[in-house]
Amino acid sequence: MFLWLDNDKLLLKYFVYLLEDSIAETLALTVSLRGTREVRDNCQIFRLTGLLDAFSELAFRKVLAKCIDEGPKNIILDLSHIDFVDSSGLGALVQSAKKSHSADGMFQIVSNPRVTQTVKLVRLDQFLSLQPSVEDALAKLNPPSSH
Repeated sequence: MFLWLDNDKLLLKYFVYLLEDSIAETLALTVSLRGTREVRDNCQIFRLTGLLDAFSELAFRKVLAKCIDEGPKNIILDLSHIDFVDSSGLGALVQSAKKSHSADGMFQIVSNPRVTQTVKLVRLDQFLSLQPSVEDALAKLNPPSSH
């Protein structure tokens, strides 16, 4: 493992050698998390990109906790463009979901295959509600009223 640090970015590079093909593959991961927040239909929608990991989870938890406290309590996390989630990121998701639920809110995650695989691997799909799109997550939060 090679760790490179400059003033602006922290890059974590893993060098993976595929023994079968004798090909070296370099994966460069930028340790950052970016996003936007939108309030719509009595919920907050966070669209995140980058990495949800040990380097970003503390800031993520603080921002989300503050936004949940301020309301609305219903949260949609659009993680469809997240590149990587580690155990710290999963812990932050669980903690944020618990905070939303304890405030009588609902917590929905828009996932991508990578995030879904990670969540299912540790069996958190029983607790975290994964949706394929923001529209599906909104429908879960605002079900059509039956008359």
